[in-house]
Amino acid sequence: MPRTRLHPAQAAPAPQPPTRAGARPRQGWRNKPPADLVGSLTPHLFQPTPERPLRAKKRHLLAETEVLPHAHAWGQLTFSLNGVCRLSTEDGTFIVPPSRAVWVPPDMAHSITVVEDADLHTLYLHQHIAPATAHWQRCVVIEVSELMRALVRQLDTQADPPQREAPDTAARPSRREALIAPLLCDELQQAPQIRMGVPLPVAGQGDKRLRALCEAVLRAPGERATLAQWSASVGASERTVARLFRDELGLSYQQWRQQVTLAHALPLLARGLPVSQVASASGYASESAFSAMFRAAMGQAPSRFSGKHRRPA
Repeated sequence: MPRTRLHPAQAAPAPQPPTRAGARPRQGWRNKPPADLVGSLTPHLFQPTPERPLRAKKRHLLAETEVLPHAHAWGQLTFSLNGVCRLSTEDGTFIVPPSRAVWVPPDMAHSITVVEDADLHTLYLHQHIAPATAHWQRCVVIEVSELMRALVRQLDTQADPPQREAPDTAARPSRREALIAPLLCDELQQAPQIRMGVPLPVAGQGDKRLRALCEAVLRAPGERATLAQWSASVGASERTVARLFRDELGLSYQQWRQQVTLAHALPLLARGLPVSQVASASGYASESAFSAMFRAAMGQAPSRFSGKHRRPA
């Protein structure tokens, strides 16, 4: 059965961020309502089959559009040639700038929020050609190479007729598509993988206090409270919460917190905000400290991710 997405955790009350006296909490990216809600963008009209195992879809979506949670029986790779998107599952949230892509395994419920106007590309892979190792049974963020980008742009993005009676009646791939598919799949499996998501404890499992704390931080990503302060807000000790992060998420609190900061900062950079403003909105007292953290995590200066310097599609 497809896993459904629950957000936020329903079993635990939402703690308030431990703000300083007189300080105004910075708003997180989870608080802003979407400008438009759309369905699943008809993935059934692009269903991969054994005869045509790789399908491609392209849609131009406006900023703040939200694609509602949905799931399907085949895996997908999502990225945009321009613009920034955010893909969310019950296990975490992944920011997708143009240089990155997110793999979503079969049957995993997911939603997409468009941070900046984007040409959203989705590849659907039949199980015969999809990555099959255990590592790919969860969401994976990869770097999009120039070769992968070029191959995707050559794929046919025409949908199947809605009247198609059964999946096995789909047209066979063109000779060009048949040549591109194996090379693109190999490029996918060889692509560098990047830790760029914000994992969350699975709703309904594990310690409810950890889920509540994570949701609170996501609602106020610029609040630079200490782990001890966040822990107290959910009624736990700092030592207990530090252990829960390691046991349930496989990260230290500091590592997880850095991913939250990046997820908050990247969309702001994509909109063209000055690095100094992004640093302040992310809770940093200085632009230099923020830039050092960003460069260490991303391998590039934050200015390289600015919408003002983006590579044209």
